[in-house]
Amino acid sequence: MSNIVNNLVEEYIRTTLKDKEGLLRELEVYAAEHNVPIVHKEVSDLLKVLLKLDKPKTILEVGCAIGYSSILFATTVGSEVKITTVERNESMIEKAKENIKRAGFENNITILEGDAEELLPKVEGEFDMIFLDAAKGQYKLFYDMVIDKLKVGGLLISDNILYKGMVAHDDFVVRRKKTIVKRMRNYLDYICNCDYLSTSLIPIGDGVALSYKEKERGTK
Repeated sequence: MSNIVNNLVEEYIRTTLKDKEGLLRELEVYAAEHNVPIVHKEVSDLLKVLLKLDKPKTILEVGCAIGYSSILFATTVGSEVKITTVERNESMIEKAKENIKRAGFENNITILEGDAEELLPKVEGEFDMIFLDAAKGQYKLFYDMVIDKLKVGGLLISDNILYKGMVAHDDFVVRRKKTIVKRMRNYLDYICNCDYLSTSLIPIGDGVALSYKEKERGTK
């Protein structure tokens, strides 16, 4: 019964929220038709509200895909924002470049091409917001590479933290996904209990974690 209720709630929310327009709507249709993972509709609206509240000028994104979320960020924040995003899939990169050019944000969004493990340690500067939306089994690894680049008072957003519901309950876990689920649970346990973050877990889309950086890691 709970699954039926959850599905009805999700359907209600998605049908109630206003549809995107223009290129963003086009990208949503493209993603659905080509099985491209982008943020869920309700999550994208949450991101828009957070961006309007926080007005970040610098954003680091791990996982670009076709550029949907980067374009959403730039569209919401405006022409002063600088976004650095990482992607390793060559076909996704080409599509993202095309979409970013169409959106007119070539000067705002920089794609770093290659494996995040290799590229993230080389990223310089301080960021107002970091968005994790890449390999789910590697979130803690990516986190350790980027958290010191997030300013105090900055926001870390981790998407898809429930991983199709499997993280929430063992009954949902597919055997071949056990390692990913275990790693994600360990990641969530860490960000919810470390003393320099304030974290909230939100059960919309496939789960979102919002983490506010209270102080630098390792300080009292």
